[in-house]
Amino acid sequence: MPEVPAASDAQAVGAAQRGAARPSLLARLLRHRSGSVGLALSAIFVLLAVVGPYLTPYDPARQDYLALNQGASAAHWLGTDNFGRDILSRLLAGARYSIGIGLSATFLGALVGGAWGLWSGYVGGVLDNLSMRAVDILLAFPGLLLAIAMITLTGPGVGPVVLASAIFGVPIFARLVRGSVLAVKERAFVEAALGLGAGGARVMLRHLLPAVIAPVVVYASLRSGVTLLVASGLSFLGLGVQPPAPEWGAMLSDAQLYLSLHPLMAFAPGVTITLAVLGFNLLGDGLRDVLDPRLSGEA
Repeated sequence: MPEVPAASDAQAVGAAQRGAARPSLLARLLRHRSGSVGLALSAIFVLLAVVGPYLTPYDPARQDYLALNQGASAAHWLGTDNFGRDILSRLLAGARYSIGIGLSATFLGALVGGAWGLWSGYVGGVLDNLSMRAVDILLAFPGLLLAIAMITLTGPGVGPVVLASAIFGVPIFARLVRGSVLAVKERAFVEAALGLGAGGARVMLRHLLPAVIAPVVVYASLRSGVTLLVASGLSFLGLGVQPPAPEWGAMLSDAQLYLSLHPLMAFAPGVTITLAVLGFNLLGDGLRDVLDPRLSGEA
C-alpha cells in the first residue's frame, strides 16, 4: 500500500506547485501593455544616465561660435544651441543629471519617509498623532515653493536640488507607509512574532517592512517622474543645476528666447522630459496592477 504523505509534505508540494505556476513579477509586467512600455522607456533612460556621457558625438560643453543656432544636419542631428553646442550631445550627457537627480531624490525621500511612517505606524498612540501632525504641516506647504525656499537658503547645485526634491516627497511616503503599517500590524503573524518575544526593531524590519514594500515601490516609480519635473523646473528657474552643465530643464531655459528662431532647441529637451516622465508613470501604473492581487488578473 503506498505511503500517504504527511500534511506538511502535501502543503509544501502545493506551495511549490503554486510558486511554479505563478509567473514572475517581470513576466507579469511584460504582459501588461502600459507597464511593458513604461518598463522599456524607464530602462532606456536609466541606461542613458549611466552610459549617455560616453555616447556623445561632441563635447557637450564645447562652444562653436561659427555654428550658432544651426538646424538639424548630418553633422548635428538635433542642431546646435545659442552657443554652438551640439544639442544631441547635451541631451545624452544631461541624462545623468536629470535622471540621476530624479532617482536619487526619490530614493532618499522613500528611505526617510518610509522609515518615518514605519516607526509612526508601529508605535501608534500619542507619538503617532504628533508625528502625523508634523506630516500635515509639511504637506500644507506647496512642494515646489518649499524646494525653492530651501535652495534659496543653501544655494543652487546638484546636492541642494536632490535634497529639496527629496524633502518634497518625504511626508507623502511617510503617510503612505504609515497607512499600510496600520492595516498590517494587527494581523496574526505580527501578533505571533510579538508573542514569541521579537523586539520592535525586528518586527518592523522582518515582518512589517516586507508587507508594505509593494505600495512603496509603486509610488516610488510614479514619484520619480514628479521629482524629475520638479528638478527640471528648478533648473529652468535658474535654481538647480548651473551652466554649463547640460541639464534638461536648464536647456529649456536657454531655449525660451529662441523659440521662433530655433524651435528644435526647446522641442528636443521638452520631448525628452515628457518621455521620461511618461515612462516612469506607465511603469508605476503597471507595477500597481501586477502587485495588487485584485488587479493582477486584469493586467
